[in-house]
Formats: sequence, C-alpha cells, structure tokens
Amino acid sequence: MSETNPIWFDPTLCLIGGKWVPAQSGETLPLVNPSDGSAICQIARGGAADIDAAVQAAEAALEGDWGRMTALERGRIITRIGQLVLENVERLAVLEAMDVGKPLSQARADAIALARYCEFYGGAADKVHGQTIPFMEGYTVYTLREPHGVTGHIVPWNYPMQIIGRSVGAALTMGNAAVLKPAEEACLTALAFAHIAMEAGLPAGALNVVPGIGAEAGAALTAHPGIHHISFTGSVPTGILVQTAAAKNVIPVTLELGGKSPQLVFDDADLDAALPFLVNAGCQNAGQTCSASSRVLVQRGVYDEVKRRMAEAYGAITVGPAMEDLRMGPLISARQKEIVSGFLAKGADLTVAAQGEVVGHAPAEGAYLCPTLFADVPGDHALARDEIFGPVQVLIPFDTEEEAVKIANSTDYGLVASIWSRDGSRQMRLAKKLHAGQVFINNYGAAGGVELPFGGVGKSGHGREKGFEALYGFSQLKTVAAYHG
Repeated sequence: MSETNPIWFDPTLCLIGGKWVPAQSGETLPLVNPSDGSAICQIARGGAADIDAAVQAAEAALEGDWGRMTALERGRIITRIGQLVLENVERLAVLEAMDVGKPLSQARADAIALARYCEFYGGAADKVHGQTIPFMEGYTVYTLREPHGVTGHIVPWNYPMQIIGRSVGAALTMGNAAVLKPAEEACLTALAFAHIAMEAGLPAGALNVVPGIGAEAGAALTAHPGIHHISFTGSVPTGILVQTAAAKNVIPVTLELGGKSPQLVFDDADLDAALPFLVNAGCQNAGQTCSASSRVLVQRGVYDEVKRRMAEAYGAITVGPAMEDLRMGPLISARQKEIVSGFLAKGADLTVAAQGEVVGHAPAEGAYLCPTLFADVPGDHALARDEIFGPVQVLIPFDTEEEAVKIANSTDYGLVASIWSRDGSRQMRLAKKLHAGQVFINNYGAAGGVELPFGGVGKSGHGREKGFEALYGFSQLKTVAAYHG
C-alpha cells in the first residue's frame, strides 16, 4: 500500500478454490469513491459461471482438508484471521472509508469489530455441543451439530466488514464452506479479508469471493442447487427474491432486512445520557444502517427540551470527505442521495427542527446530504413509517405509555427498539410489548454486541446473527438413537 494507491491487491480478480482469477467473461465494473465521484478501480464482474465454479470449489473443500478439520483446528484459523485483521486495521479502514464514504474513525471501528467477530467465533468453535436425551430403556440418544455444507453470503455496501464477520465468520466456524458475493458498490474490504484469510491458513475453497452485480452473480448464487444455506442482508424487495429462490431448492435463509427502529424517551429519562445515543443512532454512517433509529418518540413532559437539545446537536454536525474524519461522510452514491432527497421532499409539510452542514470545500461530485431533524411528526406520516436509509430523523410526541407502544409497533418493521426511563417496571413491561428483535434499555446498540443475538421480526427478516445463535443457525441438528438392549 502507498499513499497514492492504498489497494495492495488486484481488485479485478475473484477468489475461487484458493486462486485469484478474473471473471470468466473478462468483464469488470467501475468502483466509485462517494466522497468525490472519482473512479477508485475496476472490480470483477462475476456471473453465473464464476458462481458455479466457486460452489464446486467449496464442495471440494468440504471433501478435502477443510471438511476433515476438527473444531479446534477451525477455531485456531478463525482466531488467526482476527489477529491479522488487527494487524491490518489501518489499511482496512482506509479501504472502507474510500469505498463506502464513512469517516475514517468509523471505518477503523468496523475493522476492529471484524477482528472481534473472528476472536469470538474462533474461541467458540469447539464449544458448540450436542445433547444427550433421556429416553427409553435400552437406548442412548444424542444430538450432533453439523454444517449445512456450502453457504451463500450476500453482503451489502453499508457495513461490509462487520457483516462479513458475523455471517461468513460464523459459517466457517461451524465447518461450512462459503461463497461470498459482496456489494458491487463497495467490495474492497471483502477482497482484502479474503487475502487475509488465505494468509492465515484457511484451506483453498473454504472461502470463495465473487464480486458482481446482484441481478447476475447474486441471483445465480441464490438459485444455485449446490447452496445449502443463504445469508442475506439488504432491502425487503431483494430479500423476498432471495427467499423465493431459496424456497425452490428448499434451503434455509437468514434474512436481515430493513428497519424503522424507535427510541422511546419518557419524562423520567436521563437526558444527558440519552442525547448522544438519540442523535448518533440516526446519523452514524449517514443513516445508512438497518438498525438506525430514524424515529424518536418523546413524552410531552420533556418533548420541548429533547427537541431543543437534539436540534443543537444536529446543527453542530459537519459533513465532508471520508478521509477528513468529520462527524459524517457522504452517502454511498449519487443514486442513494437521490432516493433520500425524495424522502426529504415528502417532508415539505413538516417542521424542520435543524440541519447539519456540508463543508464548503466538499467536492461537488460527492454524494453529500445535510442531516435533517424533523419535529412534531405524526406517527402515520411517510417519514415516520418508511425506511429512508439516510441521515433523517423524526421527533414524534406522545402522552402515555400505551400510546408510545402503539406508535412504536405501527410499522411493518421490527429490528431494534430502545427505552429511556428510570422506571424499572416500565422497562420490563415495554421490553415485552415492543415488536423488535433487540430491545435496549437506557442505551442503544450495546456497543455493537458481537455476543448478542441480532435479527428482526416482521419485514425486518428472520433468523439470528451474532453470538451462539448464529452458530446454531449455520448448523443443522442430527439426532442419533442407538439401541443396545
């Protein structure tokens, strides 16, 4: 890596069977820097033929060294990958900032999180146990956790490193062989991770990476009869297509889709503690986060104060090129900026409480957008109901606990929710009533929580990632009943 070229590998190649090869079509795709609109490099435009070759390589790995490894040996390799990730944090952070547009410090945190996933799963590899089951006289019955086989992973552009860690890391830990299709908008850290994994001693074919367009490489992966489990993170419409394709081959799917996550702020909340979470959960990564808190529901007794304090915080947000490491970077692309701008137009009838500021020297070609806070928003407004996937938050007032729960549960999504209150009884009541896969009390996100099962209900998807639940999801249970008289 040099200052002029931070990419230390050939990004035009796919990893298939332990070898770096061009797409069989010979075609490539441009990768664009969202901070200034410039071309970063070309990446491989993989297609169905490349996916098929990757699946065959994964099958061969399961029949070879990778499939014969013990859980202890797999864990040591995954742990070693994590160690090498830590040694390459700065290189990975630069790639992620350049590729995705997130501020450098946020990209660095993602690289450290990737290492943490590898550390957690590497240590857990030999600790996923079966059970012995009391049964009839003369029988010994026990269960085994076995890999699905070849797993397919479609990773989005907003958090490539973190999502690779929690899905590919878990799949490999359980002894599956993986085929990864990274997002065509941002795949540099996926390719870098593959280089690191090979350096760590991961056997050929255990991990295969095929960049390409979703409608080509992604569609081929989800429909391939050699895939035994699919992990997908992305939009609801694409998730439906993925699940439909998987259903034709009768294979399980882990879907982590959209969100419209609320934070509920009650009159007795510690506002000093809450404020950083209220703002950051909406603006981190320019709001391009499935678990972003785009709705802040506030009890009327503290509504005006919360609105004032959040407006002050929003007014202080500066937006600029990723490498300048400001509070917020650009959106991923001009197309995403156009989509979010369309949502802002829907808020023309609403009160804008505050906006951040794009620095004057930000390149005009960058995908920059001012973070915007809307106040006094009705719970049924489009901005309070639909996922925006941009730096837009709405403040919604409420009076009673019952009203807050009704508003919070009024969308099709159910990924994350947060409760800000000192009342322990209220905390427990609402944690049960809120429709969400994760509920946080007097915090939001629990610092990422590698150990904490993550996933949604409703149109936020199904299945769980992170923690031991991810390992259970990337394995299948076999029951053995031995009759011995």
